[in-house]
Amino acid sequence: MKKFVMAAAGGILAGTLLTTQVAGPLIAQDTDRSSSVYEQLDLFGDVFERIRQSYVEEVDERDLIEAAINGMLQSLDPHSSYLSPEAAAKMDERTRGSFGGLGIEVTQEDGWVKVVSPIDGTPAAEAGLQTGDIITHVDGESLFGLLMDEAVNKLRGPIGSEVVVTVVREGVDEPFDITIIRDEIKLTAATVRAIGKVVVVRATTFNDQTYPNIRDGLEKTIEELGGIDNVQGLVLDLRNNPGGLVSSAIAVADAFLEEGEIMSTRGRDAAEAERVNATPGDLIDGKPMVVLINGGSASSSEIVSGALQDHHRAIVVGEQSFGKGSVQSLIRLRGDGMMRLTTARYYTPSGRSIQALGISPDVVVPQPPKRPENDQEANPALENFNRSEAELRGALDNDEVTDDERQAIEAARKAAEEAAKLRDEDFQLSYAVDLLKGLATISSSQ
Repeated sequence: MKKFVMAAAGGILAGTLLTTQVAGPLIAQDTDRSSSVYEQLDLFGDVFERIRQSYVEEVDERDLIEAAINGMLQSLDPHSSYLSPEAAAKMDERTRGSFGGLGIEVTQEDGWVKVVSPIDGTPAAEAGLQTGDIITHVDGESLFGLLMDEAVNKLRGPIGSEVVVTVVREGVDEPFDITIIRDEIKLTAATVRAIGKVVVVRATTFNDQTYPNIRDGLEKTIEELGGIDNVQGLVLDLRNNPGGLVSSAIAVADAFLEEGEIMSTRGRDAAEAERVNATPGDLIDGKPMVVLINGGSASSSEIVSGALQDHHRAIVVGEQSFGKGSVQSLIRLRGDGMMRLTTARYYTPSGRSIQALGISPDVVVPQPPKRPENDQEANPALENFNRSEAELRGALDNDEVTDDERQAIEAARKAAEEAAKLRDEDFQLSYAVDLLKGLATISSSQ
C-alpha cells in the first residue's frame, strides 16, 4: 500500500538512486543512444546560455530552469508537472486539509483550465462553478497556454479578495463572468448524517482525514439510530469528489469490504505491478450500500466506486465518472521542490482500466436542474381542496386502529413527506435513499 501514497517520496527516491548505480553497464551496451542523449543535453545547455546572454531582457536563471522542467513533464500527460517549493508547500497544506483559494479541482485540456469539480461549501461552489466549466480568463487575463502552476497561481490570492473568472460552459452560447471572493479553504473531508434509517456519508476529497471522519461519524450516527440493526443501509456520496491520496481511497474501500482485491497498479516495469487486498472488517456489517457518482467523481473516487461495484458490495447510481485512471507519485527534489509524475495505471478488481472511460453507474440517474423558487406548478386555488377520504364531510371514522398503530402510521407518513422534500432538493440522493429503503423492505419480508 505504501507505494500508492502520493507523497511517498522516500521509496521512489531510493529507486532512482538504484537506477543510477546500475546505469554503467546499460550505457556500455547502448553507446549510440547515450551519445544522442548527451548531445541533446548539450543542445539544452547551448539554448540556456544563449537566452541568458542575448534575450532582450535579463532573465532569472531559476525561472528558466523551472519552466524547462515543467515543460518537459507537461509534455508527457496532463497530470505530470513540477511543483516549485512554494507550490509544494501548498500541496502539503492541502493533503492536511486546509489551503487558501477558490475551492476547485482543475486540470488542463487543450491549453485551457477545466474544472474537474467544485468542492462543497467553498466560494467556487457557492458562486456556481460547475464540473466541466472551462475557465478562460482571470480578471480579464487569458489563461490559455499557461503552465498549470501559473494558472493556479492566478486563481489564488489574499483571503477576502475578489476575482472575476470568465467561464465557457457547455449548453451556454456565450462566455460569462462569475465573481468570487477568495477564502481560506478548510476541508471537512467527510461528513455523516442520517436520513430516516439510512446513513448518508458525504466525502468531498480523499486526504488524511477522510477515513477517520467516516469511521468516527459512522460510529456516532449508528449509535444515535439505536444500533446497526436499525440501519437500513448506507449511501456513499462521491459526487464532485476529485480524488486525492490513493492510500485514503484504499482505506475507505477497505472499510466496507471483508476480503478481495481493492485495486491493482501496472507501471512501466511489469515486475513492479502490485495488488492491494481488503482486510477483514466491515464498518456497517454488510448492510446494503449505494454509491453516488457523477462527472466530477475522479481518480480516488473511481477507485472506491469501482472496487465496491466489482465486488457487488454496492449499487452505483448517478452519472458517468470523470475517467482518470492513472497514479501520480509526488517525488521530493533538491531545493524543496516536487515532481508530480505519472508512474502507473490503476485497475479495478475485475481488471478493467477506467482511464478516459470512467465508471459506468449500474443505474443511470441524471440530476435534473433545480426549478426556480417562484416556479409554482401547483394551482394555489386548489391547495385547500379535499384530497383524501378523511377530509370529506361526514366520512366514517376508523375505530379499528389503536392509538399506537395510528401514531406509527403518522410517523411513516411524515417520513414519506420528508423524502418527498428531499427529491426537490437532491433527486439523485433521494433516489439512493429510496432504493435502500426498498431493499430493506424486501429483506425484512423474507
